[in-house]
Amino acid sequence: MTAPHIDLLKLLSGLAAVLVAASIAGYILQRRLSPDGSNAVIENLNDRVKAWWVMIILMGAALLFGRTGIILLFGFASFAALREFVTLTDTRRGDHWAVAAAFFVILPYQYYLVFIDWYGLYSIFIPVYAFLLLPIVAALRGDTDRFLIRVAEVQWALMICVFCVSHVPALLSLEIPGYEGRNLLLIAFLVVVVQSSDVLQYVWGKLLGRTRIAPDLSPSKTVEGFVGGALSATLVGAGLSWMTPFTPLQAGLLSLVIVLMGFFGGLVMSAIKRDRGVKDWGHLIAGHGGFIDRLDSVIFSAPIFFHVVRYWWSLT
Repeated sequence: MTAPHIDLLKLLSGLAAVLVAASIAGYILQRRLSPDGSNAVIENLNDRVKAWWVMIILMGAALLFGRTGIILLFGFASFAALREFVTLTDTRRGDHWAVAAAFFVILPYQYYLVFIDWYGLYSIFIPVYAFLLLPIVAALRGDTDRFLIRVAEVQWALMICVFCVSHVPALLSLEIPGYEGRNLLLIAFLVVVVQSSDVLQYVWGKLLGRTRIAPDLSPSKTVEGFVGGALSATLVGAGLSWMTPFTPLQAGLLSLVIVLMGFFGGLVMSAIKRDRGVKDWGHLIAGHGGFIDRLDSVIFSAPIFFHVVRYWWSLT
């Protein structure tokens, strides 16, 4: 077994141990404080732990299958997220061709470009070519009612659900001296830090949260929860420097950057949900809402993490 796979198994084993402890704690709390399921906080906690088991298993399987598994996993996640996003938009019959092109042409082609490592094209394909193509396709249908809003919604859906998310598997294409064959661990690092930040902000917020940051967007987010979660996740990232090409200080600073971007991404996605009048993007994952509810932090952090690493550490 190669060194990257050994490190990956170590990481997955550690995460599994944490989830086992969380599952035991959740079971004890439920038996003592919520035997009839009346305690919403404990029930939500247990739903989150169960969902995390599913997500960790899926992510672990994809990581162990290597490049193809990762690209297929995030391609599927983009498809599911795009479906959730488009469901909440005000599309009309005149948008059907543009929406079909987004799902069955632009999305698969973006991931194909990532698969063949064509950075020069996948980095501009959606924000340039797709953005020009979609309004053309929509205009050909001749429906001008709220045309600008409808086109912008589909364009934004592609940016959020496909372009940004595709930067996670794109990390596999970076050529980092002395880190050859270990790029899977970069993806694991990004996902673990961002998702641990979400969990730790939730925990700190429940323990100490008093001051709401943006009550109209996300009533559960507090200053205390954000600060405690961000600092804790930064320490987690620094502690995971062994699986990256970064020093502990560099890993900590990068973790802070992606944690901040993940937090602001969550606020933006909450603003969109409030505008659409919904609590969650979907209901596919118990305790977690839809795919976008789980990807919202990764969406904003992935492109920033990718380009910082590419600029400072990669030869490509």
